[in-house]
Amino acid sequence: MLLLVGRTVPLSFAHRVITYPCCSSSLSRPVLVRSLLIKLRAITTVSHSNVFVSATGQNTGTMPERRPFVRLPTDVYPVNYGLCLKPDLIDFTFEGKLEAMVEVTQATNQIVMNCADIDIITASFVPEGAEEINATGFNYQNEDEKVTLSFPSALQKGSGTLKIDFVGELNDKMKGFYRSKYTAPAGEVRYAAVTQFEATDARRAFPCWDEPAIKATFDITLIVPKDRVALSNMNVIDRKPYPEDENLVEVKFATTPIMSTYLVAFVIGEYDYVESLSSDGVTVRVYTPVGKAEQGKFALEVATKTLPFYKDYFSVPYPLPKIDLIAIADFAAGAMENWGLVTYRETALLIDPKNSCSSSRQWVALVVGHELAHQWFGNLVTMEWWTHLWLNEGFASWIEYLCVDHCFPEYDIWTQFVSADYTRALDLDALDSSHPIEVNVGHPSEVDEIFDAISYSKGASVIRMLHNYIGDEDFRKGMNSYLLKFQHKNASTEDLWDCLEQASGKPIAAVMSSWTKQMGFPIIVVDQEQQGDDRILKISQKKFCASGPHNGEDCSSWMVPISICTSEDPKCTKLKVLLDRPDTTITLSGIGPDQWIKINPGTVGFYRIQYSSSMLESLLPGIRDLSLQPVDRLGLQNDLFSLSRAGMISTVEVLKLMEAFVNEPNYTVWSDLSCNLGVLSTLLSHTDFHEEIQEFIRDLFTPVGLELGWDSKPGEGHLDALLRSLVLGKLGKAGHKPTLEEARRRFKDHVEGKQVLPADLRSPVYLTVLKHGDSATLDTMLKLHKQADMQEEKNRIERVLGAISAPDLIQKVLNFALSEEVRPQDTVSVIGGVAGSSKQGRKAAWKFVRDNWEELYNRYQGGFLISRLIKLTVDGFAIDKMAAEVKSFFDSHPAPSAERTVQQCCENILLNAAWLKRDADDIHLYLLQRKAPPV
Repeated sequence: MLLLVGRTVPLSFAHRVITYPCCSSSLSRPVLVRSLLIKLRAITTVSHSNVFVSATGQNTGTMPERRPFVRLPTDVYPVNYGLCLKPDLIDFTFEGKLEAMVEVTQATNQIVMNCADIDIITASFVPEGAEEINATGFNYQNEDEKVTLSFPSALQKGSGTLKIDFVGELNDKMKGFYRSKYTAPAGEVRYAAVTQFEATDARRAFPCWDEPAIKATFDITLIVPKDRVALSNMNVIDRKPYPEDENLVEVKFATTPIMSTYLVAFVIGEYDYVESLSSDGVTVRVYTPVGKAEQGKFALEVATKTLPFYKDYFSVPYPLPKIDLIAIADFAAGAMENWGLVTYRETALLIDPKNSCSSSRQWVALVVGHELAHQWFGNLVTMEWWTHLWLNEGFASWIEYLCVDHCFPEYDIWTQFVSADYTRALDLDALDSSHPIEVNVGHPSEVDEIFDAISYSKGASVIRMLHNYIGDEDFRKGMNSYLLKFQHKNASTEDLWDCLEQASGKPIAAVMSSWTKQMGFPIIVVDQEQQGDDRILKISQKKFCASGPHNGEDCSSWMVPISICTSEDPKCTKLKVLLDRPDTTITLSGIGPDQWIKINPGTVGFYRIQYSSSMLESLLPGIRDLSLQPVDRLGLQNDLFSLSRAGMISTVEVLKLMEAFVNEPNYTVWSDLSCNLGVLSTLLSHTDFHEEIQEFIRDLFTPVGLELGWDSKPGEGHLDALLRSLVLGKLGKAGHKPTLEEARRRFKDHVEGKQVLPADLRSPVYLTVLKHGDSATLDTMLKLHKQADMQEEKNRIERVLGAISAPDLIQKVLNFALSEEVRPQDTVSVIGGVAGSSKQGRKAAWKFVRDNWEELYNRYQGGFLISRLIKLTVDGFAIDKMAAEVKSFFDSHPAPSAERTVQQCCENILLNAAWLKRDADDIHLYLLQRKAPPV
């Protein structure tokens, strides 16, 4: 799954404890379904305990409160699920029949399965060659999302068929089997029925053994309106009229390979598609909203190139006959890798040749690369339990870049990886409230917490470091052996290390466990001494903390692969060592006194570096004359910025360094600089000299802005378009007058239809006119939003609305965030945009979130969208008492899946406050002095 955002547990059903007497049903009883669901919603329970109710309705005792989580018993396991579902797209309910072939491994009179928000009507067990045994009661253990089916006599060891009739609700929570709202071409509002099961939501669609290690095959049948498209993991093998209703058809799909429940998927709705055949014979389709098939062509091109790339890279063919990629209107995450039927947000799949910007194309390429990698790494071989989630996500987050680099070498995507993933992971992992890559996960509610930058971005970064340490050839050999050994099975992190160790002959398990089993990372401290033609390097490691140097007794240490290059050849590694102790001394021979030394060329090792002042001094000219590689110019600046936030160097030193980037041509280097200046600008919004940092930003970005101009030139490429958008947006937001005037002129022409803005200029222009705009500007922008036919354009506008300055207009934007005009998953980016734009915006957004907490929490049901909302809203505060206020609010309004996020936000607020106290006066003085005329 690619994370943008979220999933979770419904409040309305969280503690319901009810059973119904067994009654007969068939798949054509919507009245029964409705009445059961109405009854279900009406019943609430005060107690958190699990009440056992027999089929006759007698209370048979109470279990103690909040038992520790236990996985499902192993006495019965599924071999094949025969599943038939009939969704009702008007009443938003569904009926289901399950006939599961199971194996009983030891005699038992009960079967325990996962089940949430579903009501079982009848259940029975048919032992092979024997008579059917009806269940006598169903006990729903709601907190553990389980149901226990009780039988009057023991089910004997051997095979049998478990039959269950059940009903459920097509919810509006973007998880389980849910409804997604869309507008038909004629303007009519309609609904599709879609799924999102990762991590633990298959149990909301059918009773099942919803654990990744309990794999089975699936035979899926969907009964759907005859004018709708019905899709599942496999190809359709039969489609025939449904005998009980002429408006319905019965669609049967081929048997799946053995797989985990979280990868099962089905979609029923109205779609167009484009189709192609990959060079290795797999049918690839991209499904789009009706009338938008053209917008699926770019993703289709990426997917047809990507499948053969992975087949070649892993030396294992894609195991299914087809793969569908489909755009879903309401979708919480970025995309989900369901085997053979990959679901996406519209903005992660659809590209309009005229109206999509360059960054959207790149995003689509990366997301397609990520999800298709999972078809092997995650689907064919699956983690044994959620503790190993990082294996799936970290690996896919690394190899998506390898794949995009193969398809689009002009994107310079590995440099972008350092800015987008590597530095983001370092920032989060430097907090005391971080967590190791591998986290013990018990209860399903704990799984949500680890869908974060540690599992994804740190996971990807340590795999990139490992790949570099092993070398591509041995890495591929180890990957192939891992996939072949565990195909159609489950594996743990250690299994991968074993295969890579055998392929490379290096101590992979020992090295890597120091990175996955403990949180944090080291700072590598380097000093040097010249002795004749030799350079003596003293290298030591200690834990890096965002709050400053860690000098505790129990200091962690890592096995650190260290590479070194020199100014003689900055692209070539001169020496590699494995630092497996606190410190070491290295001698480099043949290095003259005028040559510089750079640690970690390519910025591949997952650590920060603190050079001695003489070493740093010798590296700085490499920034001005561009002799350092772009990724190393970026890494050097990012390390120093991070050291200044931790109080290890002065922020003024970093501002001086930033001024050396005035000749910088590289988009990603500017992007990282821009990001750090944004952090500084947010910090200084708490002072009375915020305008001085804006002036600094204008001075830094003006030369590159003048060089680029507003219009693309012949021969320019993807990265030039990204850089122009970035620079003009930065200048416009900082109030650069010529940029503001030109943005207003172009915006007016765009709105009046005289000259439509190119897609790459829309974000910077919209941002600039809003930042310095009035109520008429906001009204115009909201009108553009309403008229936009494309989700990408709507999102582009939603993300910048918060730039508006007047308090009453800020409130208008916040109210708009919760309106029908904004898709539920996008509300978060509107509120986040307000919080990130100004001091007033931040205060207003935080108040708005508190005032509307119940509605927001209910909307996202506590999943990772709620974590994202909290982070975007409060991370920019820099006053100690705000940390206490945030903590106090969430103490009285608990959000279990966001507990870690709340801790991290409070820690960040305190770090910001300390940074401001420490450095504000010096920064102010520097900003004034740099403008003072020489005496």
